[in-house]
Amino acid sequence: MKRKEIRDIPPEELPGRIAELRKDLIRENVQRAAGSAKNPGKMREMKKNIARMLTMISMKKEGG
Repeated sequence: MKRKEIRDIPPEELPGRIAELRKDLIRENVQRAAGSAKNPGKMREMKKNIARMLTMISMKKEGG
């Protein structure tokens, strides 16, 4: 997900998206531990997306 796409998400929708990504991250972690992960870079990208969304939430709270 690009930064521009994240900026276009309404602020009230961000916490729900973050929760979904965290659930998916847990699933990917279980698959990775089982040895059946198809895309190892997916976890890293998911973590970055979560961090970007959290940053957007804090920026909007500050008024930026």
